Amino acid sequence: HKGIHAKGYDDQSIGICYEGGLDEEGKPCDTRTCWQKHSLKVLIKALLMDYPDCRIVGHRDIMEDVAELQDEYCLRECPCFEVSEEF
Repeated sequence: HKGIHAKGYDDQSIGICYEGGLDEEGKPCDTRTCWQKHSLKVLIKALLMDYPDCRIVGHRDIMEDVAELQDEYCLRECPCFEVSEEF
């Protein structure tokens, strides 16, 4: 069963999700814990072993106008950190 995470990229990508991304007021914010950051790095390193030529990007970096599938937060902010700077 195939998941839906980025219209136009579902057949050629792996979506990684983490819990968080909103502050106490419900505004977009990088709320990852040290362990979440560590686990994400380990997971990406493992995936790079199987897919060495892949591009690592954030959801917002490849999303097109898919308002019917995502709310406004997801289109503009998800994830709430710069993927290209971390990986």
